[in-house]
Amino acid sequence: MAGKRSGSSTSGGGSRSKRTSSCSFCGKNQRDAGPMVEGPRDVYICKACVELCHNIIRQEMRKSATGHALFGAVMKPREVKEFLDSYVIGQEDAKRAVSVAVYNHYRRLEHVDQADKGDVELDKSNVLIVGPTGAGKTLLARTLSRMLNVPFAIGDATTLTEAGYVGEDVENVLLRLLQNADYDLESAQRGIIYVDEIDKVGRTTQNVSITRDVSGEGVQQALLKMLEGTVSNIPPQGGRKHPEQQCIQMDTTNILFICGGTFVGLTDIIKRRIGQSAIGFANEAAPHDSAAAEAELLAQVTPEDLVEYGMIPELVGRLPLISTLGPLDVSILVRILTEPTNALVKQYQKMFEYEGCELEFTDDALNYIAEHALERDTGARALRAVIEEFMLEIMFELPDRKKTGRYVVTEAVVRGEESLFAAKSRRRESA
Repeated sequence: MAGKRSGSSTSGGGSRSKRTSSCSFCGKNQRDAGPMVEGPRDVYICKACVELCHNIIRQEMRKSATGHALFGAVMKPREVKEFLDSYVIGQEDAKRAVSVAVYNHYRRLEHVDQADKGDVELDKSNVLIVGPTGAGKTLLARTLSRMLNVPFAIGDATTLTEAGYVGEDVENVLLRLLQNADYDLESAQRGIIYVDEIDKVGRTTQNVSITRDVSGEGVQQALLKMLEGTVSNIPPQGGRKHPEQQCIQMDTTNILFICGGTFVGLTDIIKRRIGQSAIGFANEAAPHDSAAAEAELLAQVTPEDLVEYGMIPELVGRLPLISTLGPLDVSILVRILTEPTNALVKQYQKMFEYEGCELEFTDDALNYIAEHALERDTGARALRAVIEEFMLEIMFELPDRKKTGRYVVTEAVVRGEESLFAAKSRRRESA
């Protein structure tokens, strides 16, 4: 074996050696770096440098396999949207906007190194997605991450604070991107970052305060240069930066940022701007009936509305493409239950298939689930909660049943008025 683990050195009659081993690569001594691998002629390497060398070799092997290409074939906007359609139901405008933004990002990266000095410079168009909770903002981002040939990272703005305060620095979002790129800096500098809950860092008041808003406006200020393009210092292991720490410098000029937020109360701001009153008998209709009206209002959002909400003008200016997601209605929720590749109905059907059975949902049952989920006002997230409530007892009993065949979930089963196993026999007789 060429190397061996270096622990506490001993010499002579078992006395501890005064000489302390240090890593031949980074120079850290054994007290700071921990156990080391010892090579010939007093050569040592620490754990951190071993991992770094492993990543470097893996990057070189990947580049050799792909012909030094930073990414594969460029997907057309229609192809991106078709992939999104298999997971995200509805929200056509948002899917089109994201598809075009991703395609333009690919095209820009293809020619960024080939452009001459006299050529037109292509600026990136960061995207802001506005929509109610459960409408599919995060799902849209996670679906993109499955298909893209560039590194993709998702960060949560609610955990970020201004540098120097308790919480995560803004640079930690870039660290996630670098980690997802296997510490390939060149590839990470051409990736895509999705910042979720961006509305939670809005200013809580328009009045000037003597205290610092470290988790609101302070985060927005820290995001400004990153979104536009700057060289950020990233601690390799995450956490807080300190003067003696060696940081990785990452250029964000070619990183596409997609930000998403719920922006609760934004429709009221839009109403005031266009002259609609939020008071009166006309606005006392059920919230489900006004879903289309709310979607129409959100589609009229302007940068000025976002500034009034609490976003600073400089940040809004760096998110030129604003796309909105409309609230969901019963018909959309039924489609979400049945159509996507990972639809909840398909998941339960697959679990029943593992038990040698078939599962079917009637249209009345699906409509009741959708209506019940809509009442919870949490969007598509409520669908799983509603289904889990009545399927829990069914999944508990199913493995003990020796009967095989088709089980039909009716509205009575969902309401708890009838057992699924009793409904099965009657369904077969009527068939």
